[in-house]
Amino acid sequence: MRKLVIPAAALALALGLTACGSGSDSGGSGGGEDALVVGATAVPAGEVLTYIKDNLAEKAGLNLEIKEFTDYVLPNTALQEGTLDANLYQNQPFLDEFNKSKGTNLVPVVKAYLPPMGVYAKKIGDISELADGATVAVPNETTNEGRALKLLAAEGLITLEDGAGANASPADITANPRHLTFKELEPAQLPRSLDDVDAAVINNNYAQDAGLSPTEDAILLESAKDNPYANLLAVKKGDEDDPRVEKLAKLLVSSDVKKFIEDKYKGSVLPVTSG
Repeated sequence: MRKLVIPAAALALALGLTACGSGSDSGGSGGGEDALVVGATAVPAGEVLTYIKDNLAEKAGLNLEIKEFTDYVLPNTALQEGTLDANLYQNQPFLDEFNKSKGTNLVPVVKAYLPPMGVYAKKIGDISELADGATVAVPNETTNEGRALKLLAAEGLITLEDGAGANASPADITANPRHLTFKELEPAQLPRSLDDVDAAVINNNYAQDAGLSPTEDAILLESAKDNPYANLLAVKKGDEDDPRVEKLAKLLVSSDVKKFIEDKYKGSVLPVTSG
């Protein structure tokens, strides 16, 4: 069984300050001086970009090269350093926190889709079955952890201190009626933790990478209503008007991409049709 809730206040899709990973070419044959090199996590960003590359880019006059990453830090580092021209995998709170903590100057171009965060478990089928004293794994990243805790707070499992923002941590919990214990793990490790914990709050891309369906397997899932955490196309400040970037931005919110997202993900990822 699955329950939808509206996320409370500012949540953030993720900030990997300590995660490690590597980039690899994926779906990219464009190359050359005119290629727009875009970094992305594999799911759903890489799949959306691959659809655009294979079906829409040539007609739009866009030479697209995709580089996939396995963490949340390197795509922004590479973008700042100029190895990438753009990236697609993060939301606005994530981007804001990254710029603040790393001294980067990355900016959003357009929102593309919403990947809702969810709570997953192997031992129970509904969030109401979470036992007293249960262990819940959460992301160990600043904004990701805050988003996870706010999802639990929206369900009434915990209460957070008034004013706890996107960077909320277990220290901000003022009431914990079920005496939950929180285990902080790197986001990519969360799906593998399900055998060892009672539940885990997992980012959408890592859930899908692990074969989990947010709409079918999550016992608690963010609602799209009033949810500000759509993933966005980002570039280094000053590159917003690059014609190649403008072409990709237009394709990301096109009716073709909207239909692809709806058909492929069936509610596990939600399209955004305007920036």
